[in-house]
Amino acid sequence: MSQAITFSEYGTPEVLRLSEVTPPEPGPGQVRIRVRAASVNPFDLKIRSGLMADAVPVRFPVVPGLDASGVVDAVGEGADAAVGDEVLGATVGGGYGEYALLERPVARPAALSWEVAASLVTVGATAFRVLGLLDPRAGDTLLVHGAGGSVGTVAVQLALARGVTVVGTAGEHDLERLTALGAVAVGYGEGWARRVRTAAPQGVDRVLDAAGAGVLADSVALTGDRAHVLTIADLSAARHGVRFSAGSTDDGTFLPQVVQVASEGGLTLPVWRTYPLDGAATAHADLEARRNRGKAVLLP
Repeated sequence: MSQAITFSEYGTPEVLRLSEVTPPEPGPGQVRIRVRAASVNPFDLKIRSGLMADAVPVRFPVVPGLDASGVVDAVGEGADAAVGDEVLGATVGGGYGEYALLERPVARPAALSWEVAASLVTVGATAFRVLGLLDPRAGDTLLVHGAGGSVGTVAVQLALARGVTVVGTAGEHDLERLTALGAVAVGYGEGWARRVRTAAPQGVDRVLDAAGAGVLADSVALTGDRAHVLTIADLSAARHGVRFSAGSTDDGTFLPQVVQVASEGGLTLPVWRTYPLDGAATAHADLEARRNRGKAVLLP
């Protein structure tokens, strides 16, 4: 037996329990890892609360967690890793535990800590995917809403590396960090569109909404083209005629590229706080209260 965080009903963070579970067995193409770090994502909170119950039905008890890093300790037939390999990747069946299954393990470069390796998986692949959909080119100006969040932070850096001018809206506490990355940082909240026009007199070519804070109508007005606005956070996208992109559409190529960029020093992702496995409820509460200033990570 091993330990994992589970929940058997939807609810507040208090439904998360440290439980005894049978370690999962890897199927064809899968590996089992001894988890060294598991990232806590906002999506985990939506699943636990029941907000996604219709879109993503679950069978209780649930082990939450999309991303993990660790050491391979068992392999399924045809798996692309060997026992003892240090890897990271998206989990199958949850990552908040001492053991987890990965389907597409990516080797962990020595330059990446276990915490950063686990944190990069979903947010890195998401940022890479949506930039591909928006396709900003060198010389374009990209506006990123929620640029201080994890997806936004990665998207800002990937876009800058393309030669794109990036304007990022964020809270006061994140503006200095965004400026240091090379973005034009703008405070969000009332009057943000006016501040963006002042900061980017050349205009805005593309908009990525990673905040979901009711910014779509003004974003369309800024670009003049609904096709140039994409959100990963606002479910009212269709009403504004803009694209909504969610879920995992990584064909196995996004994450390795993100990991390579990060290992070469071209991408940083702040880890705000680490928690023991039995601190999962506290981690969820911290994210729900928006206390975090970077990634929250469990260390089983």
